[in-house]
Amino acid sequence: MSGIEQKTVTSDEAGMRLDRWFKTHYPGLGHGHLQKLLRTGQVRVDGKRAETSTRVGTGQVVRIPPLTVDAHVTAKDSANAKPKPRKLVAGDREAVEAMVLYEDREVMVLNKPAGLAVQGGSGLTRHLDGMLEAFRDAKGEKPRLVHRLDRETSGILLLAKTRKAASEMAKSFRARQTRKIYWALVAGVPKPRQGRVSTYLARDEGEERMRVARHGEDDAQHSVSLYSVVENAGPKVSWVSLRPITGRTHQLRAHTAHIHHPILGDPKYFNIENWEFPGGIQNKLHLHARRIVIPHPSGRGTIDVSAPLPPHMQQSWNLLGFDASQYDPETNDPEE
Repeated sequence: MSGIEQKTVTSDEAGMRLDRWFKTHYPGLGHGHLQKLLRTGQVRVDGKRAETSTRVGTGQVVRIPPLTVDAHVTAKDSANAKPKPRKLVAGDREAVEAMVLYEDREVMVLNKPAGLAVQGGSGLTRHLDGMLEAFRDAKGEKPRLVHRLDRETSGILLLAKTRKAASEMAKSFRARQTRKIYWALVAGVPKPRQGRVSTYLARDEGEERMRVARHGEDDAQHSVSLYSVVENAGPKVSWVSLRPITGRTHQLRAHTAHIHHPILGDPKYFNIENWEFPGGIQNKLHLHARRIVIPHPSGRGTIDVSAPLPPHMQQSWNLLGFDASQYDPETNDPEE
């Protein structure tokens, strides 16, 4: 094995500076080392030389040369796998197969459980991208992440099983031909009951969260979300359907907090003091990627898949008297 990796930029990474993108994927890689790799042309974006300030786009491919163990703390070296890790890989395959909602020769759609990280990070030993190593075929290909979900967010996650499918679906995300619908339980009742949130978002330095920023600020990205109140339990909580038009990190979580209706159980963005949970509702993030609609990468037809609520959210729906089966997405999903 050469040790060279090719990683595809996902839709929610679009617009990131290349140095930030590397910090996300390879937290142990020093800035000076990255500079040297760029200066010598070992790191490339779509085959071209790049700089730390280069902005990456959805579907672009980043060439990563062999890195040191320290730099590559989040990756698994499958070539040196010992018998014990092989047992884990077998279990990982079964775990991923249990998540499958839809699959064909080019696409896999999963229902990711809350609490499972999509990609590696500091201190993480188990994450979906690593579990997908169990699906490598004879050509060394494994399913590719087309987009991401936060660790505590459950629901629809789209994977491409071929390089061509990854490229085509990345194009669909870029062209905004994709329709993603999330369900959330938020504090209070948004007014109006249907609306549009448009802000600039930037990473909050020193914090693992996003903040509302001013246009023109460094790293600030325009972010647009649509929301619709499906049902409310008095003035205390509401079931909302959310549609992100752009795909920024933590976008829906930051936007609901910005309009003073943060998502229940959100440790980073719930900002209402002395707010008490209704009895029986668990203090876990109540955000679920409910549905995705995207052109099939083959050019034939459309993928339209919905994911059932995770157990903690289904429990909350039951306690509040909300009935997910009575919801008609064609009628109620937010429209532009």
